[in-house]
Amino acid sequence: QERELITKDATIREIHHRVKNNLQTVASLLRIQARRSESIEAKASLEQAMRRVSAIALVHDTLSEGLNQDVNFDEIFDRVMMLASEVAATHGTNVKTMLDGKFGQLKSEIATPLAVALTELVTNAVEHGLAERSGVVHVSSQRKAKQLLITVSDNGKGLPGGKVGTGLGTQIIKTLIEGELRGTINWFSPTEGGSRASIEIPL
Repeated sequence: QERELITKDATIREIHHRVKNNLQTVASLLRIQARRSESIEAKASLEQAMRRVSAIALVHDTLSEGLNQDVNFDEIFDRVMMLASEVAATHGTNVKTMLDGKFGQLKSEIATPLAVALTELVTNAVEHGLAERSGVVHVSSQRKAKQLLITVSDNGKGLPGGKVGTGLGTQIIKTLIEGELRGTINWFSPTEGGSRASIEIPL
């Protein structure tokens, strides 16, 4: 029985490793396509798709290294922040990223949609809120017994008209947070400027 469990664990890790490799291949293909595209809109869409796929690959990479199906989300989020830095570099923006609190261990079925949603939120802050200016993206995570509270804020130009947009990025975030994670998300324009997204996820 012990040998069977070891074999099963090794098989599951190998599957995650192969899925990660396949997703990284897809991300590379999207990156190549983006570089060759002459349309600015198509290039931006392909780059966004590449980042979404890369965020999912991060979770599978972490799962391929562990012995259980829980992941240390703090490690994954560090790499999400690196994706944001790459976005800032391509936009000529000087962005400082800050994290308060810990996410802790999360089940893979929570970690995957959360990684994509946070990648979307952080890169949106860089691309839109802090476009053509320097600034800070501040992420706060408060872990409770049965709830995860997260805020993503920036000191950029704020939400147009004080309201969040209705683009694809916003739809993806809402679908993942409200649909897959059964949580809530609300956007605000604080009086001190910038924008803030507040997320609550049941654990």
